[in-house]
Amino acid sequence: MKLTFNYNLSFLAIALLLFFSSCMNEKAIPDYNAYPDDIGKIVFTKCAVSGCHNEASKDAAGGLSLESWDKLFEGGRNSVSVIPYRSDYSTLMYYINTYADLGVALTPTMPYNRDKLTREEVLLVRDWINNGAPNKDGFVKFSDKPNRKKFYVTNQGCDVVTVFDQETLLPMRYVNVGNSAGVESPHNIKVSADGQYWYVISTGGNSLQKFRTSDDSYVGEALLGLKNWNTMTLTPDGQKAFVIDWSFNGDIAEVNLNTLSVIHNLGFNNPHGSALNNTSDTLYVTLQNSSEILKLPLVDFSAYEVVNLYSTPPPVSLLPHELVFSPDGTKYFVTCQGTTEVRIFNTSTNQLLATIPVGGLPSEMVVSSSSNYLFVTCPEDTVNFSGKRGSVAVIDYTTNSFVKNIYTGHQPHGIGMDDAKRMVYVANRNASSDGPAPHHLGTCSGRNGNVSFIDLNTLETVKTETGSIKKIEVSVDPYAIGVRY
Repeated sequence: MKLTFNYNLSFLAIALLLFFSSCMNEKAIPDYNAYPDDIGKIVFTKCAVSGCHNEASKDAAGGLSLESWDKLFEGGRNSVSVIPYRSDYSTLMYYINTYADLGVALTPTMPYNRDKLTREEVLLVRDWINNGAPNKDGFVKFSDKPNRKKFYVTNQGCDVVTVFDQETLLPMRYVNVGNSAGVESPHNIKVSADGQYWYVISTGGNSLQKFRTSDDSYVGEALLGLKNWNTMTLTPDGQKAFVIDWSFNGDIAEVNLNTLSVIHNLGFNNPHGSALNNTSDTLYVTLQNSSEILKLPLVDFSAYEVVNLYSTPPPVSLLPHELVFSPDGTKYFVTCQGTTEVRIFNTSTNQLLATIPVGGLPSEMVVSSSSNYLFVTCPEDTVNFSGKRGSVAVIDYTTNSFVKNIYTGHQPHGIGMDDAKRMVYVANRNASSDGPAPHHLGTCSGRNGNVSFIDLNTLETVKTETGSIKKIEVSVDPYAIGVRY
């Protein structure tokens, strides 16, 4: 009996020791809502506290809740606060940093009206972000779903591309582009029809660069030579790109997208916009400093045809900028910057069907295949919205008639269509000094711009909870948009 009694006491003592050890461990290492413990300790003692970035107080703190790792990536009212792998584009880093040698430091310093973070704490957060800002299990946000739907925005002022998640409409990555130390100004971006690759060219660069869409990793580049590369068109089979040099003796470079080899076609007069017809056998190219376009058979560019864009000569040059086709290929549309209008033509006869005034400096266009609308950015429209600069014009391409102008933000330029989501994406450059002040400064010179959204169902901008236009701030001078469907 004595032996049995001692055994039971020993068993009970071990059980109690394990129980209290577990309790002590749980008390020593709190549940930090999926943050790694060292980051969670900072967040839950200095950030996600009463009156600051917790769920109860976030509305008075820029709409940003840090109460969990998942909430962190929902962002605030202006954009996200953390971009995985990029502390240099993460506003959380800007506001907690008070050390000049560690990069951008903005006011008001966070934590607000509390002791600033120590240098060691700032470095800890910086290094965590640069390692992907993973959760406690090592998972990096947006690293799953290789077929994730995305859209891409070039930022001319910083030589980066902002990668947006289509589901949340929030930035999830920043990707460096260009191959030199200087600013190359990424100008145009396209996604292949199969959604496997994206391509970017720069007005101050010498290459077409290729990236995978699954993880946005660099694949390679085609060396084009240092010219004024402005636009490009990809063939539907993903085999070739035609890259346009907007110069007096302009080049139309033909790039094999598999081998990244280049054939140069020289001698064109200020070519700019381009598009393939629906049979993909003819490249249409606008001649920006004239009132003409070219039709170039892909089998022999030298057999090109010149098309005048007027029935009677206009008083000024039309300055055709961009060209797109209707979904069925029976019409093509040309933005004419010299006359602030869009001209619509019959593809088979080149007959002018309609001339539609839209707004100052009509630039980029996109066509919806699920509705009957053509959208046109007019970055210098100062007429349709008093005191504002820029608009997006909507045209019904079945009736060749003007529908409305929409104000999306200051100096809209790039535009992308997402018929599946019933959404139009608009890059507002905000490059001129009379535009709205950005929410914050960035890592390079110039003014941050933003991306806004048009609902295809209502033809109105998407709004925030307070009724203002939903605008997601990005880096300097957002210019062009490519969409992965």
